[in-house]
Amino acid sequence: MPYVQDDNRPQLPMTMHLIIINVLVYLATKVSPQFMYQNFSLFYPTTPWFKVWQPLSYMFMHGGFWHIFFNMYSLYIFGKAVEQIIGRQRFTILYFAAGFAAAAAQLGVQALDPAIQGVPTVGASGCVYGVIVAFAMIFPEARLTLIFPPVTLSAKWMAIIFIGIELFTGVTGTQAGVAHFAHLGGALIGWLLIWWWYKRNKNNNNRSYVHY
Repeated sequence: MPYVQDDNRPQLPMTMHLIIINVLVYLATKVSPQFMYQNFSLFYPTTPWFKVWQPLSYMFMHGGFWHIFFNMYSLYIFGKAVEQIIGRQRFTILYFAAGFAAAAAQLGVQALDPAIQGVPTVGASGCVYGVIVAFAMIFPEARLTLIFPPVTLSAKWMAIIFIGIELFTGVTGTQAGVAHFAHLGGALIGWLLIWWWYKRNKNNNNRSYVHY
């Protein structure tokens, strides 16, 4: 349901704004892939392709249809619910903070491995992982059914399993070409922000959200 401003005009949720922007950028990438990937992907700062806006712009770039489909599907499912609870402003902060944390984590990994410093990073996955963790903290017992494999489990356990898989594949390197530590960076910020906001609400005697 759209949020309502003080003047009672309908306002599109930030979740939908983000989805629309991601889709438009993806379509632009299909029109001019070389220009878009070269300028708006995240490159390591010491490479000649790095530009100062890339830690932001990479969040709206995607490597293909299924990449953007699963990210936007997840953002739609989890983002709407999280935004309705924490509000538009905090949701926007959470989304972009998770994206910046994901970028920092990926650049940190590249700093440790010069062999991958020329590989660009794209995708909203770090942002989405932050949103998923936020959802799991707010609705820990919500029952969710995965697309594959088709199993049903609580949001809390889904987040734990996803993070465990990312940590295992990141450490072992069993799934090359995926920025696992970027996903973990986004997830960590999602957890920290919800925890911090819950702590502030608790100190103000307002326990309106977040359950453990």
